[in-house]
Amino acid sequence: MNKYLAVISTPDNPYRLVTTDGSHYWTLPGTNTLADILQMRLSEIKRLVEGDVGQKISGTLTAPVAPEIEIWGAGVTYLRSRDARKEESGTPDVYQLVYDAERPELFLKSSASRTVGSGTEIGIRSDCLASVPEPEVAIIVNIYQEIVGLTICNDVTARTIESENPLYLSQAKIYAGSNALGPQILPIWQVSDLAEVGMRASISRNGKIVWQAQTSLGALNRTFADLVSYLFRCQIFPHGVILSTGTGIVPPMEIALAQGDVVSISVDQIGILENPVVVIPFESHAIALGLREL
Repeated sequence: MNKYLAVISTPDNPYRLVTTDGSHYWTLPGTNTLADILQMRLSEIKRLVEGDVGQKISGTLTAPVAPEIEIWGAGVTYLRSRDARKEESGTPDVYQLVYDAERPELFLKSSASRTVGSGTEIGIRSDCLASVPEPEVAIIVNIYQEIVGLTICNDVTARTIESENPLYLSQAKIYAGSNALGPQILPIWQVSDLAEVGMRASISRNGKIVWQAQTSLGALNRTFADLVSYLFRCQIFPHGVILSTGTGIVPPMEIALAQGDVVSISVDQIGILENPVVVIPFESHAIALGLREL
């Protein structure tokens, strides 16, 4: 049975790091948040996680992040992503160049306060005609550039805004409720073959599936090590970092998210990240959306 890392909200700590078997939570000695454990070497983290079971604890499962940790994204890392970006863009050659280039596309995606966990509402912008989910595997990286584990990310994207101009990427990617992570972290040492890790995604509307697709990490055009290497160039991440590694599953142009939809993303060994969709008004109220207070 896999042993996972998870983050739960407790009365004394909304970002409490624990281990879990999927049913119960146990404390980790000497750590309070994910940022604490990302100060350690991978070998030390493995000994801690695989060691004696700590004290059983109760709480509400939430997004595996901590206030100090940034969430970054990588783009055009799969052939399907390249093709989709070319289809929707007025400058398609840009995305072909990125796909073939030595340097990957990397961008700041989200903060902890804009990130939700499984079961919590994700948002689509009210000033965008079409938004889509981008199902991805995210890697948890410590301060030593070592990959600690994998989780699921929904990099929700305002497709219409992004397609208008590549310089609108930040507005298309970063807003209240545009990022979901979870449900838990699969330690990297429990993954025998990354290429065999499969991913499936669907959009349900009024109880019916209106779109579904699948891929695997074997279709990734870049290695995790390559992405991490470029991310840490001229950068300091004193609390570790989460990097979502790009999507190989993109809905066709005629599919767009709507209020009340449910997005479900499953990844082998990690679990299912599922989120209902709400429309974010111009003046959004983050607390009402279930987001952590800014």
